[in-house]
Amino acid sequence: MNLLTIQNTVITDSVVNKNDIKIEDTNIDVTEKTLSIIDLITSGGIGGNLVMGTLAILSIFAIYILVERYSTINKASKEDESFLKSIQNFVEAKDIAAAKTLCKNTNSPISRMIEKGVNRIDKPMTDISSAIENQGKLEVYKMENNLANLATISGAAPMIGFLGTVIGMIVAFHEMASAGGNIDVAMLSQGIYTAMVTTVAGLVVRIIAFIAYNYLVSKVDKVVFMLEAKTIEFLDLIHHNE
Repeated sequence: MNLLTIQNTVITDSVVNKNDIKIEDTNIDVTEKTLSIIDLITSGGIGGNLVMGTLAILSIFAIYILVERYSTINKASKEDESFLKSIQNFVEAKDIAAAKTLCKNTNSPISRMIEKGVNRIDKPMTDISSAIENQGKLEVYKMENNLANLATISGAAPMIGFLGTVIGMIVAFHEMASAGGNIDVAMLSQGIYTAMVTTVAGLVVRIIAFIAYNYLVSKVDKVVFMLEAKTIEFLDLIHHNE
């Protein structure tokens, strides 16, 4: 009987201990540390912040060029069939003055190119073609304005990011040297943050600028093809009405 009582007491104590353990487990607070994007960007110290600020300016400039050039090239790519039809009617009717007036009142690359040809309509075909070609080069230059800056940003952004990486590693090794044998992970975190974050930021700006540049170049090529086609059409019209 005493043995049975002792066993019951042991079992009861073990159950209580297990319950106590369960209660203690449920009272443990699990804290999860989060890091916002702003904290991540500004956690690189003075050197990292300078690099991140430079990359931020470059990214804003790249987006501005993309929006501004897209608007300009999109306007230049619009075809006005009524304009070319009116020019054809004026040339066939020998009404050169009306053709010049229409070209001046129409604000588009093709109108400015055809105006050069209309102004030399009594000249040899080589002179007309040369004048139109020269004006075409000016129009292409206007459309490609600032695209070189976009290409520069695409190439410079990763190098600036890698500069931040070097700065971060210098900071990390400096902390290691200053600490002697007491090296702590928290001590190295700022340098490592700088190295990693600036590299990522530089690559992000590079990707944005690279995609924007190639997209705009492809749109310029399409406009150039359209201008060449309309120019050939106009030269054929003059040749048939000589």
